[in-house]
Amino acid sequence: MGKVAFVFPGQASQYPGMGKELAEKYPSARAVFDEADKALGFSISQMCFAGSEEDLKQTANTQPAILTCSVAIYRVLAERGLTPDFVAGHSLGEYSALVAAGSLKFADAVQLVRKRGTYMQDAVPAGVGAMAAIMGLSPAVVADACKRAAENEICAPANLNSHEQTVISGHAGAVKRAVEIASQLGAKRAVMLPVSAPFHSALMMPAQEKLAIELKKVSFADLRVPLVTNVDADTETSGEEARDALIRQVTMPVRWEESVRLLIDEGVNTFVEVGPGRVLTGLLRQIERSVATLNVEDEKSLVATLDKVAGARSDAA
Repeated sequence: MGKVAFVFPGQASQYPGMGKELAEKYPSARAVFDEADKALGFSISQMCFAGSEEDLKQTANTQPAILTCSVAIYRVLAERGLTPDFVAGHSLGEYSALVAAGSLKFADAVQLVRKRGTYMQDAVPAGVGAMAAIMGLSPAVVADACKRAAENEICAPANLNSHEQTVISGHAGAVKRAVEIASQLGAKRAVMLPVSAPFHSALMMPAQEKLAIELKKVSFADLRVPLVTNVDADTETSGEEARDALIRQVTMPVRWEESVRLLIDEGVNTFVEVGPGRVLTGLLRQIERSVATLNVEDEKSLVATLDKVAGARSDAA
């Protein structure tokens, strides 16, 4: 068997009820939710298990909710003997990856992402920024459409998700213009996204500056397994470098397709999406169909993933 990478989802993977089944069945998962409640001073566990979609959609809630759910699932996998050779996370997911790699303490991470969510929410007044997803155009063509649409405003690629999908971010007017240009250029789909802020764009600089102060207060240990960072699409094992990557990540694009290709070059042939939803599983299929993609978000997917990995390991033995 080749190597295994754990990949951790970011914002937009959340849904009401996430993590509940595993927390009820596994004390190690429940302990993560309890620790999050304590660190945050309110019940993020209740918001995950029984909260409304509206509450979970607020960035300051979404970020700690997804992180907590992902780390709880990771702890159950580790307890069952499934550990990764590499980790990566999409945007917010990079914090989950750093907890899994032993660099960041979970209580520190959950407090950081709560602040990150608040700072990102507050960086730009409501309605000023926007994001859109462009399907079916190459990243280079999308970048060109953004340039043409900018007209002295900010508009740029934010998530380089796959050769089929690029998310753009910036001033609302410029993003709308880019969507029109992309449609004229033959995009399969070009749609505005229901997000509350223009993430991974230069408009997020106020959030980056505030978050940098918070990140510098927290200790980052060197990583037990290598992380592929969003901003550089390169492997990292230094805690200091990982912190620096989290700071730069706020205003820089997520280089997801490059990150996945690097992992494949490093010998990864099994990807396990650890956390709510299957967004990254879908992107992995767009990027490279030859690799095995698994996900764990509830009891059924946990059992299926453990069985498949055990089977692959015994075949390789």
